[in-house]
Amino acid sequence: MIRNWLSNNLGVSPVRKEQVYTEIYKSVSLKDVSYWIEVLFSAGIATLGLVLNSPAVIIGAMLISPLMGSILANGLSLAAGDVILAWRALIKLILSCGVAISFALFLVWLLPFKEMTPEILARTRPNVLDLVVALFSGAVGSVAICKQPKGVVTSIPGVAIAVALMPPLCVVGYGLGIAASQGFTNGLQVASGGGLLFFTNLVAITFTAMIVFLALNVDSARAKQSIREWRQQDKETIWMRNILENLPASKKLRKIGTLPARFMLILFTIVAIFIPLNQSFRQLKREVARQQEENSINSAVKEIWQENFANLPNGEPRSFIGGMETRPKEQRLFIQIQVFTSKLYTPEEQNSYVKKLARRLNKLPELLTLKLIEIPTASNEVIRSLPQQEPETVEPAVVTIAQLHANFTQEIQTAMSSLRLPPPAEIVNYEVTTTPTTPLKVQVIYLSERDISSDAQLLLADDIKTRLAYPSAMVSMNRISPAVGDISFTRNESQLTQIDIQRLDRVADILQQQSALRLQVTTHRQADEPKEILLARFQTIKEYLESKRQIRAERIAIVNGDTSRFNAVLRLTTKSSNQTFVAQSFDNSDNDL
Repeated sequence: MIRNWLSNNLGVSPVRKEQVYTEIYKSVSLKDVSYWIEVLFSAGIATLGLVLNSPAVIIGAMLISPLMGSILANGLSLAAGDVILAWRALIKLILSCGVAISFALFLVWLLPFKEMTPEILARTRPNVLDLVVALFSGAVGSVAICKQPKGVVTSIPGVAIAVALMPPLCVVGYGLGIAASQGFTNGLQVASGGGLLFFTNLVAITFTAMIVFLALNVDSARAKQSIREWRQQDKETIWMRNILENLPASKKLRKIGTLPARFMLILFTIVAIFIPLNQSFRQLKREVARQQEENSINSAVKEIWQENFANLPNGEPRSFIGGMETRPKEQRLFIQIQVFTSKLYTPEEQNSYVKKLARRLNKLPELLTLKLIEIPTASNEVIRSLPQQEPETVEPAVVTIAQLHANFTQEIQTAMSSLRLPPPAEIVNYEVTTTPTTPLKVQVIYLSERDISSDAQLLLADDIKTRLAYPSAMVSMNRISPAVGDISFTRNESQLTQIDIQRLDRVADILQQQSALRLQVTTHRQADEPKEILLARFQTIKEYLESKRQIRAERIAIVNGDTSRFNAVLRLTTKSSNQTFVAQSFDNSDNDL
């Protein structure tokens, strides 16, 4: 009997098996006030630790680990086929998660700042490695529970820290708080990442606990008999049993309770969560590879400069690097170097540097673009007196706020220049906002008949964060509808009514806010109206927008309508897609327009 041999060698006696079964049953009691206090305190400590970006505070929340008992109870219920224990553990776990998430959400709502810290971000993108860690931790925790108390003391704290059940739940609460107060899409993304990490830990610990309890034969006949006698006296168990017996599906629950069915259930769940975890793991591998490539490029940029261009021919120091940045884009590589130098570099020297760097990187020189920012110094003596610091630690004190703003604007424009939206959406503009207490906010304003789907918005948000190299940036989408209304005219008339003026004012507000937009006016007439009425109606709209709202004439285009109506249709277009159309029936109207 392998199970008995294993339990004997680990010191799990038959009496200990009865104690473990009974203790786990007691751990799922809803009447334990101290448990709920631990949940609240642990959630509060974890939430504040995440917001403060303090690993030490977060570890303190992990050590409390009040959720471990309910999860181990799930594992034992699957191993023993104990339906009552399974339902009691599941109900307590759901209530515990709800309390923790709600308390974290409440704390986030109270906080005056909601910065996305690295500790929060680290728990929004779980991968396969997190699943493996949870599997090992669950196994160790289950063995530690089954052994005599002398062995539990040294292992349970480590298991609690490794699994970290409470912080992911608090990340869910934090994400919901962000979704309710700042940005729904970003908040939901954070909450879903934290939820996936918690669910990964939950499933992995349940699975390994089930395996360990089966291997140690915790559900022995003696232990089951002892727990049956105990359950006859436990009021919560009696209450749960009465509820289950009154359920119409009680017989079906017993049928699916076979051991193979339970194994298939937990294995299917692991396979289901493995898919998103594997995607995150692949993305992590790509990011690590990209970071390694970036470090290699930065090292080559620095070494070639110091070896060939940092000193004069006589060995005297000429320059040192004050800061540098490399940005690969498709096959090209953009390099920006800021140097303090006593002698400016000629174009020939800069080209020579590009060629040497291209040879080191095995690239064509044409694929490298160098932007050299030279800050003149007084003399070589000044350079010798300056400390040779790493590029990342040198503060370019001579750069003014205006220069920083110009560089910031240029970097944003470069990163966003090639952004494309799924058709038929067209980019109109983007707004970037930053404050001392919140992450960078990017709002993409686009023109489309319909909203971009939520999945596409998430992909675009990730793309923008990658372009900006700002993972915590908050990205939102704001749609402008091309159809902005009609202007109604009386037969043979071209005067504007008060309602028409209000509609044109709304259109003018949009045009003033978004300089990339143009207005296309499609004029119509009845068959018995003169052709000149088309031009008159267009001129009325154009003159109002020019004189009253200062909209330039080149931003207003005319299209000759082909239906018998009295109205003029207003439609917004982008600068790139807009063309000026002139009705074919107008005589010499090109000059007028």
